[in-house]
Amino acid sequence: MRKFFMSLALAAVSLSVSTAFAQQKQTEGNVVAYFGEEEKIAVHEGYVLHQFSEGFFVDSKLNYGRVPIAQDFLAKQIFDGAFNKPAQGAVAGVTKDGETVSWEMINASEDQFFNNEALRTGHLYLSYESDKEQVALMEATANTVTFINGMPHEGDHYNFEWSLVPFHMKKGNNDFLLTGGRFNKMKARIIIPDQPVQFTKRDVTLPDLILEEEGQKWGAIRIINSTNNSLKGYTLSAKANGEEIVSKISVISPMSVRKVPFQVEDIKGGDEGELSLVLTLKDAKGVVLDIAEMEINNRTKHKHHERTFVSDVDGSVQYYSVAPSTDKSSKNQAMFLSVHGASVQATNQSRAYAQKDWGFVVAATNRRPYGFAWEDWGRMDAMEVLADAEQLFETNPQHTYLTGHSMGGHGTWYLGATYPDRFAAIAPCAGYPELLSYASNHVMYKHATGKIGEGAVAAMFDRAQNPTKTKQLGRNYLQSGIYIHHGSDDTVVDVELARDMRNFLGQYHTNFVYYEYPGGTHWFGNESVDWNPIFNYFKWHNNPDSKDVNHIEFVTGSPSVSASNHWITIQQQETSFEYSKVDFVKEDHITGTTENVKTIVFDLAKANMDQNTVIDIDGQKVEVAPAEDQVVLQKQSDKWIVINAVNEDEKSPARNGGFRSSFDNRVVLVYGSKGSKAEREWYYNKARFDAETFWYRGNSTLELVKDVDFNPKKYQDRNVVIYGNANTNTAWNKLLKDSPVQVKNGKITIEGQTMSGDNLGAYFVQPRKDSKVASVGVVAGTGIKGAKAGFANQYFLAGPSFPDLMIFDDSMTTEGMKSVKVSGFFGNDWSVENGDFAWKEAL
Repeated sequence: MRKFFMSLALAAVSLSVSTAFAQQKQTEGNVVAYFGEEEKIAVHEGYVLHQFSEGFFVDSKLNYGRVPIAQDFLAKQIFDGAFNKPAQGAVAGVTKDGETVSWEMINASEDQFFNNEALRTGHLYLSYESDKEQVALMEATANTVTFINGMPHEGDHYNFEWSLVPFHMKKGNNDFLLTGGRFNKMKARIIIPDQPVQFTKRDVTLPDLILEEEGQKWGAIRIINSTNNSLKGYTLSAKANGEEIVSKISVISPMSVRKVPFQVEDIKGGDEGELSLVLTLKDAKGVVLDIAEMEINNRTKHKHHERTFVSDVDGSVQYYSVAPSTDKSSKNQAMFLSVHGASVQATNQSRAYAQKDWGFVVAATNRRPYGFAWEDWGRMDAMEVLADAEQLFETNPQHTYLTGHSMGGHGTWYLGATYPDRFAAIAPCAGYPELLSYASNHVMYKHATGKIGEGAVAAMFDRAQNPTKTKQLGRNYLQSGIYIHHGSDDTVVDVELARDMRNFLGQYHTNFVYYEYPGGTHWFGNESVDWNPIFNYFKWHNNPDSKDVNHIEFVTGSPSVSASNHWITIQQQETSFEYSKVDFVKEDHITGTTENVKTIVFDLAKANMDQNTVIDIDGQKVEVAPAEDQVVLQKQSDKWIVINAVNEDEKSPARNGGFRSSFDNRVVLVYGSKGSKAEREWYYNKARFDAETFWYRGNSTLELVKDVDFNPKKYQDRNVVIYGNANTNTAWNKLLKDSPVQVKNGKITIEGQTMSGDNLGAYFVQPRKDSKVASVGVVAGTGIKGAKAGFANQYFLAGPSFPDLMIFDDSMTTEGMKSVKVSGFFGNDWSVENGDFAWKEAL
């Protein structure tokens, strides 16, 4: 067995750059070590005003884990103005399980951490008495949410030590409430910034410059705006070994930190090693505000290296890592997409593989070391990386393979089932098939996973998860070869999960290999992933050209996740997010059956049907002229008819709903500026909180726009998320005037039915009427109570899923699913009338 020469879990973090691949230090380690544990980042943004050393904690049995609704009774107290400053032995409140719990004093240890096992599911309260008002930065570590004087902000769930939140410190007492999560420890300090606008080198994304290439490459760095003004017209210039490149910066909102893209010039030649990269920040008048210097790698493309690209999800800069082929000249080589485990950086994932002589190993990032478990935005990242790398390296799509370890083993099971026509063979290593079933039974995650709830309302949330239920998609595996690789003594991902999948496949699949590595634990060296028999198995398998595919059996939970398989596309479902299935055979004509399919497209050109074609669908024969490259069939009154094209105003793979889908397609967040002072402050903070969370968990960059500054033409064909209702956000009537759900002060109207009160809130998604592809998401309340009830952005977590619509009241932070009044899915025409909704009670 080769010695594991580089930790897959820990990318080096220098004092100047916190990006995993900025320095490429190699260390010994284990695949499941925590990212960020080896080195810590010094304070470069200012000076430490206060390091918290004493406070109060309570085991409040809260859950911000893999559930769609977080329950936090102290958050409810804060929002209701009922929170009292803790004292030793004072009652904190009643948990979701009905237990009365009390505050206890706690002191930090020498390493400045507060340590107690109860902090995993509890709260830590801290306070600071200030002798004046001033702007400060809150740095909290190893917590999930940070409440600063009553407003929620993203914490530091994975202990990366990246968190910096600008806030206005009051004269007198300032309250900080930290929620627990992954760790039994937390720490916090207050920093006074050196200057109002500055770079922070925590979490920089850099490409490698390539000796053999020239042109511009993408990077990203965070900018702190600790002023009350939006930063407009600013520029960021970058210079390494080439010309200085000036990049325009889009708006950075007041009192926020945003990661912004920039470009750096790459020129051919030079020596391998590190170069100096200088970044310069200038305001709209050209005044230099800050300069950041760091090292950037100059590498050959023929050795392991890192690449960057701009994501279509949000315009952020993402990276992937490459173990290039040793064949330096041939085109049409193989592509091996490798997906990493939890805590692992892609840069180290690729370095666990020796270079191959017949293809490229490309390691995607999942957007972060933990990211989204290769679901949702993690899934999108994997497929964006695959597309970028295929184009760059000109690989052969018939020789594209998928593999991964641990969480990436799950990613392999999931992506392989979701996109069965993309991979000739897959190899899950130490993987679990489904995230929630694994997490709910694992000792580390069990406290952070729970049942969605009982009843029809909760069932809509469970239905929204259907696209991620791997076994339900299992018939899709028939198109790929499968090699299951697992250590016999794995205690992290139990080998019984692999054995279960072996038995599952054994019922119907005839092309898979199962191998247990004798005595292998979760990680037993590079052979945990770089196992020669896997790559030998890959060599035996080709992905057929679509014209050569004569049988398609395909299952999808949603066309927006996976719609196409070779020459068939499921364009619309009869019932949203229930499983749609097709089974068709191509001979002289096409014959087959469908389940839960409303509209289907047959690509006859891909199928190479060169004569008059008959499609026999569900026992009905439809004749098609040979000139037709594509045939669109739609079921109307239980009869299939040919239509010219799909109505792009209706649901389609481009926008099929599920609230989380709002945060895609270069999304922009538009916050309301009308209403009371409390409402204006809340909706801005909620939009900022969402941007903070998506950055932390997904390496994102989201633009916040004030409603009065929002011009639909400027953001054409981009998704928009509106924060506020029709009275508090002026963008509402520009985008949602005709929505079947209307939220106003004091009421929510649904197709003529009215729910009244100032304590109601809603999340929902609708199509953007001025676009054929874009959606509008809504985070709204009928008043400040309803708005605050929807504070927890569980929609950015790996695991929980959301239907098109949910309406709730202000008991949600304590009662969970019981507070949801309505949930469900709009019809294909985006109406309530033709949709499917569950109501807690009749109106």
